[in-house]
Amino acid sequence: MKYMILAYGSQQFYDSLAGKDGVHPAASAEELAAIGEFLATFTGDLAASGELVDAQGLTAPVLARRIQLRDGVQVVTDGPFAETEEVVAGYWIVDCAGFDRATEIAARLIHAPGRPADAGVVIRPVMGAGDDIDDI
Repeated sequence: MKYMILAYGSQQFYDSLAGKDGVHPAASAEELAAIGEFLATFTGDLAASGELVDAQGLTAPVLARRIQLRDGVQVVTDGPFAETEEVVAGYWIVDCAGFDRATEIAARLIHAPGRPADAGVVIRPVMGAGDDIDDI
């Protein structure tokens, strides 16, 4: 079964790493290297186990656009924000034995060094073309 592991953040998170939030200094080269090393090891372990399908980080929310219909009219706004300021910061798609294994994999992400783990992660089953929503 395939699962998507969604890592969350916010524009404030991206700003804090860059030192643009008015509170935190910019992340040091060492902090960024530690985060990068953790994520590379995490992703490499999944590749080595044969469970990795895909993984990508996403750019800051300020670079996103949201498209929706309001009263039948297309509306385009800056940012991906709906009712919250939390956004998906990156994802991994894994193909593993079951939901418990996907949870075990995702739980490793909350141990990332620095600030990335603060927003948490979400695990969702991925529907295939022949899947019935009740079967997942």
